Amino acid sequence: MKSKDIEKREYQFVNESDEEMLLSGYAARFDSITTLYKIDGVEIKEVIAKGAFDGADMKDCCLKYNHSDTVPILARTRGGSLKLATDELGLRFDAKLFSTSVAKDVYTLVREGGLDKCSFAFTIADGGDSFDRKTRTRTITKIEKLWDVSIVNNPAYESTHVSARSEEHTSELQSRIRISYAVVGL
Repeated sequence: MKSKDIEKREYQFVNESDEEMLLSGYAARFDSITTLYKIDGVEIKEVIAKGAFDGADMKDCCLKYNHSDTVPILARTRGGSLKLATDELGLRFDAKLFSTSVAKDVYTLVREGGLDKCSFAFTIADGGDSFDRKTRTRTITKIEKLWDVSIVNNPAYESTHVSARSEEHTSELQSRIRISYAVVGL
């Protein structure tokens, strides 16, 4: 090497936060009774019936953190970054989070186990619920509009969950789901 040759050192920095942030889980579970609150020792319960989301307006639903309107949204159905579907278990979601600092923080908390539960905000259709006075249980049978699904600190329904997945794992899981549907003839 000559003394006047210019030497360059280039390093490629790979930032983990630049990877796609994918979350999936259940924002609501069917036929899972939860205690909403207690009044003088009396429990008031709620359950979401299978079919409650059939025909619900979900075309502009956001994925949020703790239902907050003051924190930027994490994903949205309108733009295609949030997918919603019901299956035999409940309301499932798959989200590709926006590349924001809030989304990165929430993704990290989910991936590391700090957040693992969900919730949803909704409007009930006329006649879309009933209340059993004997069991003190409200049954939701028809949701008119789904406003948001949220990753939450304190869920009303403990049976909900969210997990972080790599793109490769999600593709593998989707392949398995397609194969299992083919086996049962769906």
